[in-house]
Amino acid sequence: MSEEIKSPWPGPKGLIPVTSGKAEDANVFNRNYLDSIHVEMRVIDAVLPDLTTQIFGETFASPIMMPAFSHLNKVGKGQIRPMVEYAKAAKELQVLNWVGMEPNDEFLEILQAGAKTVRIIKPFADKAIILDQIAFAEENGAFAVGIDIDHVVGDDGRYDRVDGYPMGPVMQTDLEKFVSASKLPFIAKGVLSVQDARKAQAAGCAGIVVSHHHGRIPFGMPPAAMLGRIKEAVGDDMVVFCDCGIDDGYDAYKALALGADAVSVGRGILAPLLKENCDGVVRKVQRMNEQLSQLMMYTAVKDTNSFDRTVLSAVSM
Repeated sequence: MSEEIKSPWPGPKGLIPVTSGKAEDANVFNRNYLDSIHVEMRVIDAVLPDLTTQIFGETFASPIMMPAFSHLNKVGKGQIRPMVEYAKAAKELQVLNWVGMEPNDEFLEILQAGAKTVRIIKPFADKAIILDQIAFAEENGAFAVGIDIDHVVGDDGRYDRVDGYPMGPVMQTDLEKFVSASKLPFIAKGVLSVQDARKAQAAGCAGIVVSHHHGRIPFGMPPAAMLGRIKEAVGDDMVVFCDCGIDDGYDAYKALALGADAVSVGRGILAPLLKENCDGVVRKVQRMNEQLSQLMMYTAVKDTNSFDRTVLSAVSM
């Protein structure tokens, strides 16, 4: 009999995945890896930093972004729509918003909150669904679109099923077709190797998200550990995003210094979102921005184009 994992998150079972906390749980290694990275102080010539960030030609107030959450409206109370609430927070914070698996009508409702929004689509076995959702996103003013390349595999070692929909493989030729289906920037989410990064680049993707999708892969590498190699492989031709375990501004600083252009905070905003809606998310990200600015000043990083990975060292205790 498998051990039941107690979830701290509300909602139907399986809606907000909670991993095991055991050796195979990529989140454990990820957290330990981030915590092992320490920062060298370089304060002479340090000035108040500029957090503004350019993404696909648009200026945002911070490199800290919203996550590609899915399905959270199912846990909203009364008229509260969590997916809309964190989009409102993105609008107020002037940061990039991301949305995961949502039907077209709910995605449109989220877009109407007014934030610049990236739509991440699941790797449906029926590629017509993907093409339809890409077209809908473009027609209704999405900022960018992309696909979860890491959601192909289920726990049973077969193609996954999500909300009853069968998932299927994502071939490089599929990525090429999706890229050419829209004028919007196309993003491959769930890249955790130089090999996949280069394939996404060759397919014409404008960006990648270095991620293990909150521990989908057992014993998965920490995204932060892969950032340097991936950034060197793709250079400045692609925007490199990162998520997983970015819980405060210090985590964000480390990922940015390691090569990310911007980072998403997921679980870190989840509790404030579900308890306090938009206001809770705004307060959380504002505090993260303060922490990010603090470390940037301590290391003489004047803006988001000036990070230097040599300031970081892994320290074993």
